[in-house]
Amino acid sequence: MRDRFRDLEGPLAVRKKDVVLMATVSSFESLSYPTRSELRQFAELFTPLFQASSDEAKRQAVAALSQCPTMPAAVALFIGNQPIEIAAPFLAASKAIADDTLITIARMQGAAHVKAIVSRDSLSPKVIDALVALRQTQPRPAAPAVPITESEAVPLSPAPTEGNEAEALAEQRIANEEALRERILDLAGHLGRKDEDRLGLRTLTDIQEALLVRFARSREANHFATALADALSASRWLAERIMLDLSGQQLATTLTSLGMGFLDAVFVLERFYPHLAEQQHNVTRAWMVLDALDPEECHERVEAWRRADRYTYKPTAATPTLAETESHRVRQAPVQRDMRVLGRRSR
Repeated sequence: MRDRFRDLEGPLAVRKKDVVLMATVSSFESLSYPTRSELRQFAELFTPLFQASSDEAKRQAVAALSQCPTMPAAVALFIGNQPIEIAAPFLAASKAIADDTLITIARMQGAAHVKAIVSRDSLSPKVIDALVALRQTQPRPAAPAVPITESEAVPLSPAPTEGNEAEALAEQRIANEEALRERILDLAGHLGRKDEDRLGLRTLTDIQEALLVRFARSREANHFATALADALSASRWLAERIMLDLSGQQLATTLTSLGMGFLDAVFVLERFYPHLAEQQHNVTRAWMVLDALDPEECHERVEAWRRADRYTYKPTAATPTLAETESHRVRQAPVQRDMRVLGRRSR
């Protein structure tokens, strides 16, 4: 194999580096079961060729390597740390990436890389635990500040005469007071509050939202309950009770309170509660359930649930990780059985 790679190094001065990169990748793809020596040789040649190539050649090479069942660990880590527009197909599809490599990439890179990892067809409990816990090591994004808008200027009336000067001044004072009152109400958030204004509210991070959607797609009710409990900073018991409301109303209320995107929330409800996927008036029942909710009422209701949960469970009984959940099945057997029933019903 070394001779095959050396034959490709010679024309570097004449041929385009992109062609050499793709030829090197093709040569590696043709090896059904590469030896340890061949893996090491490929790792030595790939990195400098990749760095010297164009972005288009890099994307094509990464897409091709995403289908390889075997990959040097150093190459997998190198590709996974590339910009997301290049690394995305590799992170989402490659079966040659070890769990430790995925966890390292998730911790080193941003939310875009984590979303690509979450979109994989299968994730081990080790990776899931690491992604759920990743929020605790990252600063929470600051909520957008409430924009202060200037009140519209009140047009001045024509110059009053001496006879109606007092009346004009009184009208002007009333108009100014009304404009000031409306501005104060706007700043307080009582009128025209924007959906993206979540100052002071509990809000899903990008990682949490991606995990919830990913578990809903695969109908993994237990993993979804763990991620939901983490997002609520509440016990797993509360998350499971929310999900066991087969009408879907409690989960819809919770997702609205946490600020999940509308279409993502519709998708989650339809996956766990198939009856909400039925069409009514050109939209699904899940769409109608979410559209009828008032965000302020959802916030108040979910906060009431969380307060009751804190009174019921001590802080030491924090939300368990997936591994801890598996090791305590005996204690939580009745609830676990209910969650399995929910998973079967959703199918």
